[in-house]
Amino acid sequence: MSKYEKLIAKLLNRDAQIKYQEVLYLLARMGYRKSEKRRTSGSRVAFVNDETSHIIRLHKPHPGNELKAYAKKLLINELKDRKLI
Repeated sequence: MSKYEKLIAKLLNRDAQIKYQEVLYLLARMGYRKSEKRRTSGSRVAFVNDETSHIIRLHKPHPGNELKAYAKKLLINELKDRKLI
């Protein structure tokens, strides 16, 4: 199983914690890049897929490094809606 596949499984595992750096890796593999066009408010980060123009907005976790449960759920829903997972 590749690193990418392991991270997808970790993302979908309800009880597993996923780190922000792991999310960055997954989104990059799916064709998303961190948007630098506009400032977002506070810790919000936008990821844009140049091919589809789809935008995913997430909060950077703080003070820790793990994605919060609501952000993880939002990310899963966005990726499922786009049939990426």
